[in-house]
Amino acid sequence: MYIKKGDNVIVLSGKDKGKKGKVIKALPARSLVVVEGVSVHKKHKRATRSDSKGQIIEIAMPINVSNVALVDPKSGKATRIGKKLVGEKFVRIAKKSNQTI
Repeated sequence: MYIKKGDNVIVLSGKDKGKKGKVIKALPARSLVVVEGVSVHKKHKRATRSDSKGQIIEIAMPINVSNVALVDPKSGKATRIGKKLVGEKFVRIAKKSNQTI
C-alpha cells in the first residue's frame, strides 16, 4: 500500500469527494485508510453509569485506499507516487512535481 500514516490525501470519490485531510490510521491488510474529517459517522454511546449521560460521538470511519490520492506538496492537487534512489535509500516522490514526500 502506497499511502502511509501522516500523509496528506485528497478524496477522489464518494460523498466526501474533493475533501483533503491527514491519514490518521492505515490498515494495509484490508486496503483501508482513516482520514481525519472524512467519512464521519455518528455513534450513539450508552450511559455507562447511572450518574452519567449517554452521548453522540462523531467517528471517522475507514475508506478504501483506491478512493484517495496523495496531495502534491507543490500544487496541492492529486498526484501519483514514484520511488527514487537517493544515496543508498529509496524515497517516495510525487510524480507531478518530482518532489520528495
